Amino acid sequence: MTLKRRDIRAFASVTKKMLLQMERKVQSAKHHELVYWHLASHGIPKSLHCLSLRLTEEYSVNAMARMRLPPPESVSRLTDPSFHHIVLLTDNVLAASVVISSTVQNAVNPEKFVFHIVTDKKTYTPMHAWFAINSASSPVVEVKGLHQYDWPQEVNFKVREMLDIHRLIWRRHYQNLKDSDFSFVEGTHEQSLQALNPSCLALLNHLRIYIPKLFPDLNKIVLLDDDVVVQSDLSSLWETDLNGKVVGAVVDSWCGDNCCPGRKYKDYFNFSHPLISSNLVQEDCAWLSGMNVFDLKAWRQTNITEAYSTWLRLSVRSGLQLWQPGALPPTLLAFKGLTQSLEPSWHVAGLGSRSVKSPQEILKSASVLHFSGPAKPWLEISNPEVRSLWYRYVNSSDIFVRKCKIMN
Repeated sequence: MTLKRRDIRAFASVTKKMLLQMERKVQSAKHHELVYWHLASHGIPKSLHCLSLRLTEEYSVNAMARMRLPPPESVSRLTDPSFHHIVLLTDNVLAASVVISSTVQNAVNPEKFVFHIVTDKKTYTPMHAWFAINSASSPVVEVKGLHQYDWPQEVNFKVREMLDIHRLIWRRHYQNLKDSDFSFVEGTHEQSLQALNPSCLALLNHLRIYIPKLFPDLNKIVLLDDDVVVQSDLSSLWETDLNGKVVGAVVDSWCGDNCCPGRKYKDYFNFSHPLISSNLVQEDCAWLSGMNVFDLKAWRQTNITEAYSTWLRLSVRSGLQLWQPGALPPTLLAFKGLTQSLEPSWHVAGLGSRSVKSPQEILKSASVLHFSGPAKPWLEISNPEVRSLWYRYVNSSDIFVRKCKIMN
């Protein structure tokens, strides 16, 4: 600059433009990386496809894979209230096997547990084959497909209406992001992209609001998501006093009064709308789903399921602007005032996020670890620091697990 006698002001102006352009490129690269990371979370690994296909083939050629589940001598346990009933709604065979394996291995009395798996018609055959072949190492497991339920026409209509409204909410959210070229307000990009996950539209995710109808003969259950791993005995959950409430869930956090175990209501809801601001406090913590105790007897005495449907209709009348896509926001509204808080150590969530915030001592002492978030443990984008906590319960000796190279 000195040799060529350039104007210092012109030099500063050019330098500033270069720096701003470089900053925009960096921000754009970060933005695209985040979008691609979330897109990667939508895929199903080849190894999981392989496992389902091989188990389906095994079901067709191996009589043992078609064996009745549970065996006739154990059928009475399916409705026996003296047993500990755990419910999973899932279409992921490997994930279901990890949930059951980790629960059984850490149980003091594993023979007291009864597992009820509800899956879709597509996954029913491989799911049944897996637990039929591995029945020697499992307690009582029931596998039931949605096609095997005979619901009244009224319930079928309400389920279709529920799914249609959730699709409308999802499409509106997607269109808003598309119109803005997927640009985000600072701090909201993670939630905005996560709300676009196809699981927000999955029937199995939304059917939990109909659990009393799925299991009319049960009075108390523990509902587990398929992306959890159990690290201690869960038996005492069935002795937990819910004080007349319907659901037991972790509300308070291990990190004290200044943070939440998951998200706050403001992360799910549009508080600029009076319907939301008059019913919820935006800084309050939302209770964690993924490991919940349900008193189905108390549930049947309430109008929770109808309240859920009412909120969905209110969302339509309000222009689909009340909450982000997903089953949890209307569930939080329907269960308002009916939640009993559990000890924070029962359930630690967020292990499927880009960075795990929970300290190692908290992870070790937690009864249930929940890989909530896009980075599921079976995906390549999962966090390597916590992935091993899930993989240690994968049955690595199983011939289909080895052939499909799942451990790789």
